[in-house]
Amino acid sequence: MEFADKFQKDFYLNFIKDDRWRYIVNGLGVTLKVTLFAVLIGIVLGFVVAIIRSTHDKAGSMSKFLRGTLNVLNFLCNVYLTVIRGTPVLVQLLIIYFVIFASVRIDKSFVAIIAFGINSGAYVAEIVRGGIMSIDQGQFEAGRSLGFSFTKTMMLIILPQTFKNVLPALGNEFIVLLKETSVAGYIALEDLTKGGDIIRSRTYSALFPLLAVAIIYLAIVILLSQLLKLLERRLRSSEK
Repeated sequence: MEFADKFQKDFYLNFIKDDRWRYIVNGLGVTLKVTLFAVLIGIVLGFVVAIIRSTHDKAGSMSKFLRGTLNVLNFLCNVYLTVIRGTPVLVQLLIIYFVIFASVRIDKSFVAIIAFGINSGAYVAEIVRGGIMSIDQGQFEAGRSLGFSFTKTMMLIILPQTFKNVLPALGNEFIVLLKETSVAGYIALEDLTKGGDIIRSRTYSALFPLLAVAIIYLAIVILLSQLLKLLERRLRSSEK
């Protein structure tokens, strides 16, 4: 009975009193928004970088100017991948907010989207590049024998197969990205984790708000994992 009373009082204190549940709900909305737009940036940036790097490795004869341009782009892509994959996402977020945009009044959500999108793009690039490089060389030769240019071969033959092959890995990367956004509170962005922390700071009760945050993250990850498994099964069945 005492446990039930304490549970009820703590629940009321952390979520009902002063409508503190709004911190969790509003924070969840911010987390989902940041994750969604960061995923879109990561996909676009990752595919561009992957295409540049794989084209540099696979493209045959071309003019000296195009080869030189490709070498420069490939070098820049390698620098980007090395820096982004070699430093923590939290440090990147702090640099973008406190250094790059230090003198500009800017929405914190936008900064988080840019930071997490750039970070995700580096990992998406390597996933997609691995998928492109795994496609048999005969597929490239078949496209060229049909009269397709390298670009058309890549767009019409290679990339559709690549996307299908790397989709499960991309799904896992996006799940990781969702959890990584929990550090956005370091720039005072009121995401899901920060919402729980605000409640904790006002009630001096850590269990309920942090447990609520953990359960919400877990529920979203489980849902995404199940959708990913369903997608994998459909992809396997379509190959038969």
